[in-house]
Amino acid sequence: MTVTAVVVGNPKPASRTLTAATYVATQLSGAEPDLIVDLATLGAAILDWSDDGIAALVEQVGKADLVVFASPTYKAAYTGLLKLFLDRFAGGTGLSGVAIPLMLGGSPAHSLSPELTLRPVLTEIGGTVPGRALYVVDAAYDDPQAYAQWLAENGPTVTALLGGRS
Repeated sequence: MTVTAVVVGNPKPASRTLTAATYVATQLSGAEPDLIVDLATLGAAILDWSDDGIAALVEQVGKADLVVFASPTYKAAYTGLLKLFLDRFAGGTGLSGVAIPLMLGGSPAHSLSPELTLRPVLTEIGGTVPGRALYVVDAAYDDPQAYAQWLAENGPTVTALLGGRS
């Protein structure tokens, strides 16, 4: 059974970024995510490296077969909130599954942001990132067409990678 997780670094809880990430995870896995980590709901615990609850979330995310990491685009990069969470993973061994970098932004001007900023970090901490990163213009976050081409191009690779993990 494939374990799917979503990690969202939007400082606003229950954001459009969360909706987008959940949609992508569901489309790739065929089911709702098993774990949703909406970092905005964790409060100051995200800053406490001794917090057992955060450590448990890091462990669960690290063991997941598929994780969609999502963030709004801030200054052409992912949020500091997501960075705080990603810093918890040991380099090269923190993630064990397929990692999907997803970022939403106000215009196509920052469409390379997930490829240039988020993808390298996910790879560095052990994630397998198939294909290119996904960028969606924020105004289209709830339009399935905004994801259709990326899903058509990358979905088969993700399915093949997940099939090899069963």
